[in-house]
Amino acid sequence: MSNDPNLWLEDVTGKRAMEWVTARSAEAEEDLEAEPTFAGIHADVLAALQADDRLAVVAQAGDFLYNFWTDAEHPRGLWRRTTWDSYRSDAVEWDILLDLDALGATEGESWVWHGARLLRPGYHKVLITLSPGGSDADVTREFDLQTREFVDNGFVRPESKGGITWLDADTTLVFTDGGPGSMTSSGYPRTVREWKRGTELREAPIIFEGETEDLLVQASHDLTPGFERTTFWRAKDFYTHQQYVLIDGEQRLIDIPDSAESSLHREWLTILLRHDWEIGDTTHPSGSVLVIDFDQFMAGSRDFRAVFVPDAHSSLDGWAWTKNYLVLTVLHDVRHQVRVINPSAGIREAQDLELGVEDLATVTLGPVDSRESDVVWVYATSFITPLTVGLLDLASPQATTEMLKQGPSRFDSTGLAVTQHWATSADGTRIPYFQIGSADLELDGSNPTVMHGYGGFEIPLTPAYDAITGLAWLSRGGVYVVANIRGGGEFGPAWHQAALREKRVRAYEDFAAVARDLVSRGVTSVEHLGCVGRSNGGLLVGNMLTGYPDDFGAVVCQVPLLDMHRYTKLLAGASWMAEYGDPDVAEDWEFLEGYSAYHRFNPKDNTPPTYLATSTKDDRVHPGHARKMAELLRTAGKGVTYWEQTEGGHGGASTAEQTAQWHALPWAFLHRHLGSDD
Repeated sequence: MSNDPNLWLEDVTGKRAMEWVTARSAEAEEDLEAEPTFAGIHADVLAALQADDRLAVVAQAGDFLYNFWTDAEHPRGLWRRTTWDSYRSDAVEWDILLDLDALGATEGESWVWHGARLLRPGYHKVLITLSPGGSDADVTREFDLQTREFVDNGFVRPESKGGITWLDADTTLVFTDGGPGSMTSSGYPRTVREWKRGTELREAPIIFEGETEDLLVQASHDLTPGFERTTFWRAKDFYTHQQYVLIDGEQRLIDIPDSAESSLHREWLTILLRHDWEIGDTTHPSGSVLVIDFDQFMAGSRDFRAVFVPDAHSSLDGWAWTKNYLVLTVLHDVRHQVRVINPSAGIREAQDLELGVEDLATVTLGPVDSRESDVVWVYATSFITPLTVGLLDLASPQATTEMLKQGPSRFDSTGLAVTQHWATSADGTRIPYFQIGSADLELDGSNPTVMHGYGGFEIPLTPAYDAITGLAWLSRGGVYVVANIRGGGEFGPAWHQAALREKRVRAYEDFAAVARDLVSRGVTSVEHLGCVGRSNGGLLVGNMLTGYPDDFGAVVCQVPLLDMHRYTKLLAGASWMAEYGDPDVAEDWEFLEGYSAYHRFNPKDNTPPTYLATSTKDDRVHPGHARKMAELLRTAGKGVTYWEQTEGGHGGASTAEQTAQWHALPWAFLHRHLGSDD
């Protein structure tokens, strides 16, 4: 679309564009808020988001457990802490450290919490990061937990994409916008500076830098006694990067494949391979996890120990270190297993933990303090079971999980069942998917059903309790489906790479195959089947709209990529070329045009009712994608509803009220078009 008539909608806050946004959003609200389901969904979701009995998930730093909390009186939130004894009790007493609503009222800013970094060992100096309105670009300010105030003339990182971390009490490592030449073409930091207290940021010396064409650079400093070291990352793109460690004043490369992911913990170097790695007579397959003593590696040893090797059914979902143990979370046919390994005592003897959770559940173990102990948090959840939090001491052979907290049920899951099924894609590949609905579901094709998918960036979709989906859809008689299509990480790097760049259409064939399997099984029919997707998932459902319009009765597309001809020129789009391709390269545009939903649209085709939404403050995926697609459909006389949140960033919302509106509108839309009985 060389002469794009809708380019004016890329002017994010331009007068004409915002007049259009205001008009379309008002139309959407007037229309959908009149739906019988809207008020109930909005009220239920808002009540759940603001409920006082929500599970407070905490993180330990020093002697305290920290938590960020929002409620009806504090929509922007409270940063607070408590003690272990109090957290174990039924009535936790919280010490309020920072009130974002009060801060925002004083400063005239809609602050959104982006996290805090405490300095050990004293834990009273804090780098607090806040976003104006929820954008990815944020600010960092030094806070003192003793005075409960921001530090006068302390460290302040101005608004930018990037970050800052402690080197010591008076020195930080900062990677942020430092003026011309300091950012990559993707809009992320290109340099790392060592910033001393009392000096100007622009005067801080650059100690590490990448190239303008890179994705970004970052830095960290490990303060573990005996293992203090500074590490730099240079990401060339999403899937290739280099890691350097400062040793005796020299930045030394960790010499592994650029596509591999690595991590340093105490004396150990851990490596996850994205491609096969041949070393001498040994080939370590893609998806393997290797461990080696770091000092020996830097001295030239390549005597790796393979602690996980995938097969056709298994992949690594994640890893974490405690002081002495490596914890691996493994997916076997998208079902979680946990393995614990002591590298010092027979690294190939992995211990499978029986944690007593249901079959189709997600289990994650995370260290309480990876520097000091082997105690881990145990998190478990499923589509119909709220999150539970427990503690487990891996150093104790007889230890069992101590249950600490369980989140409350927000919707009635009585009679609901979670099942796993498999569809066959166009090329014969079997695609798993989860189905959540009545255990006594009548397979007569009449059940309102919504499919969700993502299929990108090696991100797996695994079971998780979603109160909003439960309240808005499952408790109102709907069926919900999660499709584990290629492009994700459900079966490791190969599953992801099977839908990269020119192979992206495989992900869309997979999603369509699941849709058709649901119809062939009698779960639903086209007129009762909808799909929802966000971000890369928005590109997915955009391709359902333009490529498979006869397979769906409604489409919900949020914060999406859709114009693949201009995506690299819009905000962070250039950072995703390793995933999709470069539209300025003729060979790449040849396949990109095949899944650029904005270009694939044919006004002569049948088009299911479509809901498009984004955020004015989304500085990751440009709101122009959703705006232009909506106008394209509207001009062609298609049934399209468009709504835009003025805050929220890529997440679409900054407060509970905004979140309730963000979800209630599309769910009301789906109830209308898919034939819900509610």
